Amino acid sequence: MRLRSPWLLIVAISTLWAQQPPGSLTLAEARQLAIRNNPRISAARNTAKASHQVPLEFRAGLGPSLSGAATGVGADSGSRLAAGGLNNPAVYSRIAAGVTASQLITDFGRTRSLATAAELTAQAQDQVAEGSQADILLSTVRAYFGVLRDAAILKVAESTVTARRLVSDQVTALFNSQLKSQLDVSFANVNLADAQLLLSQARNRVKASEATLANSLGLPNETSFLLAEEAMPDALPDDPGPLVLKALQDRPEIRDLRLEQSAAERFSGAEHALNYPTIAALGTTGIVPAGEAQIAGRYGAAGINVNIPIFNGGLYRARQTEAELKARAASDRVKDLANRITLDVRVAYLNAQTAFERVSLTGQLLVQSRLSLDLAQGRYDLGLGSIVELSQAQLNLTSAQLADTAARYDFQALREVVNYQIGAMR
Repeated sequence: MRLRSPWLLIVAISTLWAQQPPGSLTLAEARQLAIRNNPRISAARNTAKASHQVPLEFRAGLGPSLSGAATGVGADSGSRLAAGGLNNPAVYSRIAAGVTASQLITDFGRTRSLATAAELTAQAQDQVAEGSQADILLSTVRAYFGVLRDAAILKVAESTVTARRLVSDQVTALFNSQLKSQLDVSFANVNLADAQLLLSQARNRVKASEATLANSLGLPNETSFLLAEEAMPDALPDDPGPLVLKALQDRPEIRDLRLEQSAAERFSGAEHALNYPTIAALGTTGIVPAGEAQIAGRYGAAGINVNIPIFNGGLYRARQTEAELKARAASDRVKDLANRITLDVRVAYLNAQTAFERVSLTGQLLVQSRLSLDLAQGRYDLGLGSIVELSQAQLNLTSAQLADTAARYDFQALREVVNYQIGAMR
């Protein structure tokens, strides 16, 4: 069949595409989507790029400066400025143009120290951007496993509703045959209603988890995801010590503070250099194409300007002391952060270890709960057990299924938290 209109072709292609089964989103793909789309990451990166322009602004002061000027004056010939200054230069009508050049010879390292401090601050801002990316990736990973966990819990809730509805129908049929009491029917219906409530809550949690994942991915309009299962990660090492050392070396936050400390120390040196002279070379030249006879047709001058600080009311001393104290405070912040990182790594390690143990324990609990339900169902069918015993066995199985499902995904998420805490979230 030949399509005569391009719009019909577009509709046909869209229909065929919609009929294709959607591909599963892997965790690696989710990470890449978050890095590419989340505005917090792009904002942090742009801020970091902007901070790298500040050192160039300071280094501009080390190069020559050249400026041009053009002046046209109409004045009372031979008059002098009488107010607004200590000198009284003569004023003549003229038209002139010229250029002025200046070059810093030395300020005893102050400008270079300011440029170095700004470069260190820019590098620290890079670490802030890395930290923002790690935060977004962690939230993405948590949301990813949250969707998988809640989707698995939803399946448990659906199977629970199906199983309890079957029991309710069987008990009702036996009651209608006068083989079971109204109490049995009531217990079965209560268990069914409880399962339906669990199903409703599970559906809500899935939607909420998908919304959280969409926000982390920078796709707030997405409403559902088909996620791929991830392989269970390896167990943690027996000793968290190496993890702590890696965290103290690789965490973006501590790298940021260390660079900020170095920047504060260089800035302190720059403030100390305020007490030294500033020496600069100056030169100017130009022409006067039109003017009174008293003004030469061209002019030029060159010289050295030495600016020596003598007294400023203690301003420079106060600035230097302020910079030194801020450098000490930066050093203390590094130590404090190192202590908190050590704590965070150890807590994350313990949480992940406990979650790993829960995977095995909840698996055993699930096996025993299924066995208990089978026995309770058999006893009830033979008239040896009560509906209370069967109901309790059903509740135990549901609880074990929920715990087993949550344990697997919780361990995967908490294992990623350990990676985040040691600075390995990339």
